[in-house]
Amino acid sequence: MTYLSADDEAELRYEGSDYHLLKNGSYVCCAVTGQRIPLDELKYWSIERQEAYADCRISFERELACHPELRQLLA
Repeated sequence: MTYLSADDEAELRYEGSDYHLLKNGSYVCCAVTGQRIPLDELKYWSIERQEAYADCRISFERELACHPELRQLLA
């Protein structure tokens, strides 16, 4: 039997409102900060880039960094 520890990083495939577990684990890392995000707290990710984010602000800033043309819409 395989047991998970707090050090097991999951691998996920991110989809619209959910994700699929590809490799068992208890957390994923934020693509920007490297912060560990427990799976039960994961709320923000990019389907396009298959990245997880620790919070809404980080997700928003990453989107603007990847699509600078969006900044014009906010002006």
